[in-house]
Amino acid sequence: MMSFLKVLLLALALVASVLAGTTPEGKAFLAANKDKEGVVETASGLQYKVLKSGEAGGKTPLVGTKCLCHYRGTTITGEEFDSSFKRGKPTAFAPNQVIKGWTEAMQMMKEGDHWELYIPSELAYGDSKRSALITPGAVLVFELELIEVQGPAAPVSAEL
Repeated sequence: MMSFLKVLLLALALVASVLAGTTPEGKAFLAANKDKEGVVETASGLQYKVLKSGEAGGKTPLVGTKCLCHYRGTTITGEEFDSSFKRGKPTAFAPNQVIKGWTEAMQMMKEGDHWELYIPSELAYGDSKRSALITPGAVLVFELELIEVQGPAAPVSAEL
């Protein structure tokens, strides 16, 4: 019985490794995108471009600090699936309440920053289908504006 469970777990792990990951189209998009002017890629694979910088010394949120943000989410083909800008009302959440790509980006941003994020599926919804536009393995593009950090902030580092 124990060896059957080991074989079953191994088989499930192999299936998961085959299913997991960014689609070939998404990988091609990210490979081309990282060479574009202004795009930065982090060690995790998150890519971002600063559209507008907030003022020097602006607050950067801690992982559990609520933030007021505006955002717009699209597919790599530009199809919009969500937008607080369209609703006309920003949303409040902490970096630890969102997808991993946002968590990472928000902890690098400061109040007033407006970035475009290019998020591989591993840092977004993985192999989960979230909607007709957010399919398994999808790379997502977000415009994210950090309007206000509503609580404790990370220490401000000296800029060189």
